[in-house]
Amino acid sequence: MTAKKKASKKKVSKKKATAKSSAKKAAPKNAFYAQSGGVTAVINASACGVIEEARKHKGKIGKIYAGRNGIIGALTEDLIDTSKESAKAIAALRHTPSGAFGSCRFKLKSLEQNKREYERLIEVFAAHNIGYFFYNGGGDSADTCYKVSQLSKEMGYPIQAIHVPKTVDNDLPITDNCPGFGSVAKYIAVSTREASFDVASMAKTSTKVFIVEVMGRHAGWIAAAGGLASTKDTPIPIVILFPEVQFDQPKFLAKVNDLVKKHGYCSVVVSEGVKWPDGRFLAESGIKDAFGHSQLGGAATVIANMISSELKLKNHWAVADYLQRAARHVASKTDVDMAYAMGKAAVKYALKGHNSIMPTVVRKSNKPFKWEVGMADLSKVANVEKMMPANFITKDGFGITEACRTYMEPLIKGEDYPPYKDGMPQYVRLKNIGVPKKLKKFDL
Repeated sequence: MTAKKKASKKKVSKKKATAKSSAKKAAPKNAFYAQSGGVTAVINASACGVIEEARKHKGKIGKIYAGRNGIIGALTEDLIDTSKESAKAIAALRHTPSGAFGSCRFKLKSLEQNKREYERLIEVFAAHNIGYFFYNGGGDSADTCYKVSQLSKEMGYPIQAIHVPKTVDNDLPITDNCPGFGSVAKYIAVSTREASFDVASMAKTSTKVFIVEVMGRHAGWIAAAGGLASTKDTPIPIVILFPEVQFDQPKFLAKVNDLVKKHGYCSVVVSEGVKWPDGRFLAESGIKDAFGHSQLGGAATVIANMISSELKLKNHWAVADYLQRAARHVASKTDVDMAYAMGKAAVKYALKGHNSIMPTVVRKSNKPFKWEVGMADLSKVANVEKMMPANFITKDGFGITEACRTYMEPLIKGEDYPPYKDGMPQYVRLKNIGVPKKLKKFDL
């Protein structure tokens, strides 16, 4: 081979090497998605929105990884490769309740207390070429998402951290409502109406008061949904106990007694977060959960015992508990559509270069109900809790106003049934195939 040919061959090889190097540098960043906190009937719809939208942009987003059991999956490098799931399986997430990838109640400490946890997240993201972080949850996850965006700048590894709103408690600020709330509100409204019909039919010779305990530590949004059970064409005597209203036992008992005398029965919807005048929860057990919150449960029994001992009225009580947030079979179509839209918008915002933000629901009108997707800065979302407005609660503190009804009714409208087989809803179970680890073990 002549010297001229050799030189030419070297040039070609160098060009190929440069091209390969450029292709490697230009490789799109991967995305990481995780679910946090208590799951809902529609959180998987948001996951569906994130994954389906991300898959449309293969040139800009590489693989979409999910954290097994939420943020714990990132800390322990336990990642799931969602590319192993078929388009059909991902689409089925839209009608499947609970958290398909596993959620967790794990609160990262503050940067000052344990910076190592946040550094670990960045290490895992860097090891797997992750440049997009989509965290689907409530207030605590919004805080985590915000801190990750701050630390990534400090460590010189850019991460676009987008919070995808989710909470049945409906207590995130700025957004009109939170995905997950509309469906739990529908479940409580329907259940309260149906149970009230039951009690009414038996009141003459048996049960006169039905009590249902619902979720809501500080905000009474879910309890308020019980008020939707009573309408002008189907009036039902209902007493609602809100966390925002200090519990007044004599006043409450008098209200129940009056309703039973007038109608023969009544229903009581009590939020788990209702407090005594001294600030103690009616149902405080003294146990703390992983987020440091008081473990609640038992407000219904407190109320039931009170009615039995003071009013001598036969009653039955129930705790909606996981049933209220898992009831995908009666989910609100509005809620499903919003949850999917939030996931989809999160990806679109990330691709536009936005960081440290949360997609929001912006209400444009009530009649007809119209809404669109907006955006909020995470610095204004993290650690901010939205309570029930005073004008949503009646003056006596036991019911909802027309303003509240106007706000809530559109959120529970529409049916979005899952497919059924042999009388049972058909939900998807993903394969959740793991990604090979690259880093040393990390102890939580």
